[in-house]
Amino acid sequence: MSFANLKKQSSLGSLTSKLVKEVEKMNSNSSGGDDRLWKPEMDKTGNGYAVIRFLPAPDGEDLPWVKMYSHGFQGPGGWYIENSLTTIGQKDPVSEYNRTLWNSGNDKDKEIVRKQKRKLSYYSNIYVVKDPSNPHNEGQVFLFKFGKKIFDKIMAAMQPEFEDETPINPFDFWAGANFKLKIRKVDGYWNYDKSEFDSPAALLDDDDALEALWKKQYSLAAMTAEDQFKTYEQLQTRLDYVLGRKGTPRLQDEEVQDEDNMRGNFSPSFGNRQQESELPKELKQQLDDLPASGGFNDPDITGSSSSSMDDGDPMSYFQKLANS
Repeated sequence: MSFANLKKQSSLGSLTSKLVKEVEKMNSNSSGGDDRLWKPEMDKTGNGYAVIRFLPAPDGEDLPWVKMYSHGFQGPGGWYIENSLTTIGQKDPVSEYNRTLWNSGNDKDKEIVRKQKRKLSYYSNIYVVKDPSNPHNEGQVFLFKFGKKIFDKIMAAMQPEFEDETPINPFDFWAGANFKLKIRKVDGYWNYDKSEFDSPAALLDDDDALEALWKKQYSLAAMTAEDQFKTYEQLQTRLDYVLGRKGTPRLQDEEVQDEDNMRGNFSPSFGNRQQESELPKELKQQLDDLPASGGFNDPDITGSSSSSMDDGDPMSYFQKLANS
């Protein structure tokens, strides 16, 4: 752009208009989060309904889901909301801190550990069959984040308890089944108990269309690549700040730093629900919906190498398929 054109745009006000539109675009992108992720939308009563189909493992990957461990808790310095390095088999500062507290033998320390244990969530590729709140999502491929409740329903479909029930692979294009996601608000929290799988049927009748969907899927392995996680040192710095051990981990002017230091002198009660409400409602719901991983002999606390209670044995179904 020439200087003369710059001056011309200034006189016409077009440059200001462009800047405003760009800011609106930035705000829209930042508030919308990850465009790859699909989320059900609740109606005015707090209930939600949609029909989705879990998709097979992406090309070159073994499993149709990926597990992610995270921590979400409040300390004197604010909130700690981070993915855990234990997801990729590495040491995590919160896990080590929890282990120290648990082994102290102090009941108060154990209560703190219970409130800041790691949470388990899953990600899978899905095809949106029906989304009454957002019909434009229908026929599209997204990533879907879900917790143990839904994962248990998937496992129950693959490994039914009774001999008169036929096992299905929900992730199969041809012999899988649509998942009717039914969400109710019970005591202020989302409840998925009424969600269920439909009868097995092919997702689409056209194999070429199915192949096109398969090629649109997002890599799950990439989500847990090492470069997607903060380093141990970065997480330790954040943990120290949240626990009030050290000053702010980022550069700030003196006024803001003084305010943070004043906040650091405040010691909240970790059992106080009123303080938890300071977290944005949607984020708090997500944290509450996620299950704590395992019991109190979980590797997150004791350092045991055994699998946690909530892990189950998701590989057993695929092992049976391989053997057959």
